Amino acid sequence: MSTVRTTDFGTGVLSRAAALVHTLVVVEAMLLAAASPGLAGLLLLGPDPTNLLLAAVCLLPLGPALSAALYALHHRSHDLTDLHPARAYWRGWRLNARPVLKLWTPLLAWLTVIAFSLTHFAATGLPGWWAGLLALIGVACLLWAAHALVLTSLFAFRARDTARLAAYFLLRRGRATLAAASLLVLTAAMTALLTEALPALLAAPLLLSLLHTSRPVIAETQEDFTA
Repeated sequence: MSTVRTTDFGTGVLSRAAALVHTLVVVEAMLLAAASPGLAGLLLLGPDPTNLLLAAVCLLPLGPALSAALYALHHRSHDLTDLHPARAYWRGWRLNARPVLKLWTPLLAWLTVIAFSLTHFAATGLPGWWAGLLALIGVACLLWAAHALVLTSLFAFRARDTARLAAYFLLRRGRATLAAASLLVLTAAMTALLTEALPALLAAPLLLSLLHTSRPVIAETQEDFTA
């Protein structure tokens, strides 16, 4: 009778799929737990433009939570016998919380200014094309943020170097930027057509997709910008 070697357990297709599902579920739970103070605050705020500043404050914990999730997903094991996603998540949070906030805080401040300007645009007296320009700048900031989040989560650069690299990759890696734009459109569609909670509940799979499409960015950064 044939025997199964111990070293073969946990390396098959089904085991790798189970490992992925387990990692996604755990990372999703950890992300929601880390971001829960801010998410709870958002639920209490009404859709009034006067709450934009408070909404930005509530979104502050989300930056480190997303970064830790990217770190955990990047360092995930494919072996069902060697899974530690929660440990990897909190390690990523401890390593990246401060670096991420150095970029996440000014980003939220700038996006709040843009959102406030758009919601009060009628009072400015500016031509309509200015609103389109502001919206375009806001989208560009979000795409830059996608690259910056990946870089900050996986590399130990200074904040200004991360900001420059993220801007560099916006055009340098157009496919990765377009993929990030697709995820942004998908997230916006889920929020507008279904519920605001759905993107939060599917954050781990969305971040895994971002990580997958950012592989050229990660590879070039490792090859050209790290020792």
